[in-house]
Amino acid sequence: QVQLVESGGASVQAGGSLRLSCAASGTEIIRYRMGWYRQAPGKRRDWVAGISSDGTTQDYIDSVKGRFTISRDNAMNMVYLQMNNLRPEDTAVYHCNAMGADGSYTLWPWGQGTQVTVSS
Repeated sequence: QVQLVESGGASVQAGGSLRLSCAASGTEIIRYRMGWYRQAPGKRRDWVAGISSDGTTQDYIDSVKGRFTISRDNAMNMVYLQMNNLRPEDTAVYHCNAMGADGSYTLWPWGQGTQVTVSS
């Protein structure tokens, strides 16, 4: 069974930076487009960023473009999210997962996520 373990979350002040990591086990991520998602308190979980299986194409929601960078290391079965210039509205629990063919669904059970809290 595929397991996802996210880490790297913390409490930071606005303008700060964090690097999130996602470790996958039970499969090889090289075959999959991977994404980062976030769930703010009282809200649904939303997609934030995605990266193609070979790492050559990335895409983002508008609110994080220019601030967040998604990357991957297929040899290590890892996905990363570099977050710069953080804002209070980035506060959420962040998760990674493999993205379905049209990006509207995910493929694996969710991990526990990692909490990011940004204070103003």
